[in-house]
Amino acid sequence: MTRAHLRDLCAVAAAALLVLTAVVVGRHIQDAHRTLFVHWPPLFADWDPHMGPGTLAALVVAVAVIAYGPRLALRLPWRALLVSAWGASLAWTWSLALVDGWQRGVAGRLTTTNEYLRVVDRFHDIPGTLRDFTHHILAQSPAPWPAHIAGHPPAATVTFVLLDHAGLRGGGWAGAWCITVGTTACAAVLVTVGLLAGRELARRAAPFLVLAPAAVWVGTSADGYFAAVAAWSVALLAVAVAGRSGAKARAAATFGAGLLFGLTCYLSYGLTLFALIGAAVVLLGRVRAHDLLRGLPFLVAGLAVVPLLFTLAGFDWWEGYRLLVTRYHQGVGGIRPYGYWVWANLACTVLTVGFATAAGLGRAGSALVRDRTALLPRRSRETADVADPAVAADARLALLVFSALVALLVADLSGMSKAETERIWLPFALWLLPSCALLTGPRAWLTAQAVLALLINHLLFTGW
Repeated sequence: MTRAHLRDLCAVAAAALLVLTAVVVGRHIQDAHRTLFVHWPPLFADWDPHMGPGTLAALVVAVAVIAYGPRLALRLPWRALLVSAWGASLAWTWSLALVDGWQRGVAGRLTTTNEYLRVVDRFHDIPGTLRDFTHHILAQSPAPWPAHIAGHPPAATVTFVLLDHAGLRGGGWAGAWCITVGTTACAAVLVTVGLLAGRELARRAAPFLVLAPAAVWVGTSADGYFAAVAAWSVALLAVAVAGRSGAKARAAATFGAGLLFGLTCYLSYGLTLFALIGAAVVLLGRVRAHDLLRGLPFLVAGLAVVPLLFTLAGFDWWEGYRLLVTRYHQGVGGIRPYGYWVWANLACTVLTVGFATAAGLGRAGSALVRDRTALLPRRSRETADVADPAVAADARLALLVFSALVALLVADLSGMSKAETERIWLPFALWLLPSCALLTGPRAWLTAQAVLALLINHLLFTGW
């Protein structure tokens, strides 16, 4: 066994110990004090061994990706790979969702007490409702919004209102929207990695993005949809700073990146932290100062669109966030112990991204420390030893991955995400998965990822 493999096993063992500790300690706290408000800590889930219509399909997809995914990812033309990865991710996510059946697994997910579809009928006058939105955030306000509506800016709810107005009514269409859009995040991450760290690493990461345990929560939750919007904002920024297209195409990509980031901030307050990932993209793109200044107006113009529309409609983002903090502490968020969740949230993340990602992050950390000079601007390392392209690519991938990890840790330390982070942190978690490209023996690691996802989905009912 090589030293690298030993470090991989140590990373997996540490991640497994974290999860086990979170389960044991969480079970004790919940049984003794009833302050966690989850039935199967650290996950927001119930013990419910079951099978369903999606079981066979999920097994077929898993076996196919494990057997053929790594080879096809290396051989397919680039655009075909992007489409194929999305299609495979779509099949994997739908299969896992249907393990719980159509009604419980898809159509009923977004119609429960705290979900978005419960308030669609209150948005018959969208501008009027937006003007009045902040008046219903606090728990003691008249007709307070359910938890998920109060906990997010109104773009999240307006999305489902617009689907309803377009004739796509009910939980089935809403669930299909979240799965279809949410699984495109796989392609967005591949585009970004391909531009910033090279297509070889992107190809090696593709099967892991497809077969991610995170698919359990992408199907079906609105956070999967949020993850895709945020991911495409990053991907378009990567196109703008590292793509080979002409000036007009780069300007359009910059505007699009700003537009989607603005929408991201109005889908979830916490996703403003994607600015950290965006900063890493700009750094890795090594944009010259005058090009950066030239693109800035397009970015700002795109970024202003969604905030301007909602502000003109009467919604105050800052006031909404201030009231949300109060509402959060009025509910179970004010009771759940920070001292447990500040580290148990990370155990949830392990279950979301899988144990292979724990090993991948270990390798990414080693690459970042060992090859950090490869990240320096060209002029700064003229006198240093120039790393070979493969080494530079590993370090660049590591920086991208760790920017997402830093954003996740900031969200964790804020104390505004105690429990349910296996769903809430999906947008950040997806960016940790590419670290698996640094692993050797992909089929064994993919098998571990698939087994974890299948166990979670068949032994637990992951409601929210």
